[in-house]
Amino acid sequence: MTLLDVKNVSKQIGGNKIVNNISFGQEALQKMAIAGQSGAGKSTLLKIISGLVQPDAGVTLFNGHRVIGPEEKLLSGHKEIAYLSQHYELHNNYVVKDLVCFQLPIDEKEAMHIFDLCRVGHLLERRTDQLSGGEKQRIALCGLLVKSPRLLILDEPYSNLDLINTEMLKSVLEAVTDRLQITCLLTSHDPYDILSWADQILVMGEGIIVQQGSPQDIYHRPVNEYVAGLFGKYTVLPPELAGKFGLPANGQPGILRPEDFVISGVSGDGVPGLIRKIRFLGGSYEMEVAAGDLTIAVRTTGNQWQVGQEISLTRKEPG
Repeated sequence: MTLLDVKNVSKQIGGNKIVNNISFGQEALQKMAIAGQSGAGKSTLLKIISGLVQPDAGVTLFNGHRVIGPEEKLLSGHKEIAYLSQHYELHNNYVVKDLVCFQLPIDEKEAMHIFDLCRVGHLLERRTDQLSGGEKQRIALCGLLVKSPRLLILDEPYSNLDLINTEMLKSVLEAVTDRLQITCLLTSHDPYDILSWADQILVMGEGIIVQQGSPQDIYHRPVNEYVAGLFGKYTVLPPELAGKFGLPANGQPGILRPEDFVISGVSGDGVPGLIRKIRFLGGSYEMEVAAGDLTIAVRTTGNQWQVGQEISLTRKEPG
């Protein structure tokens, strides 16, 4: 069932079209992520969906009913849509329990379940000025969840967090969406935050949808270099070389990821190359391989290769 239906939504700010005729749908309990460079229109689109920004054109339907913008109602926002800004400000000098539990619309047992899911039960007696950034964000999330929303919208939730707090928040979101049965829509600049989480990815650029699909489609079959670049390193193969790696012989350039290549010793098979650089990445090695005038990024788990070594490149079997 389609829970969210965005139809031909546009928004112009200062003479510039920030969101330009965007349409898409999101199913109930589907995890959807919006990717794009800064200024692509992601935050504005999320605020329109949440009822916090008035669109110039188009309509957003939530569960079949139009989301009313702030120019049409006194208090902006939709009672079943929770929007968490990337700034997630909390009132200073409040005890967390008083702040989150103020006019609690659910019973205490349900509230404690949410506090446990968000890993903030031990913080309830602290003051807000005694919290870390990650703790403040999870408290702000609790403040939204106790209102029992059906759609949770997160704008760059990981942007201000270190690695430890990022991993904790990811775990919290998995628990929240699964156990509370809440549909989630988020934006992020980090491809690893999106690829491992989303069921569907929508890529925005200059206010429009550039590509939409599964994480696998977006990553392995980007429609252009802009989409490819958002999700990690890639190599654009000219048409004459693309065919040698098994890409469609349609006269168009091909895009392959570093892990799409297989390295072997010099032989008659594959494309010959010369290793220029090797970088250790922890769980893998990344190489720069010169193949004629082209530099190809190659990733491998083995470390048996050396700078200056001649090798042969083939393409890993898709699958």
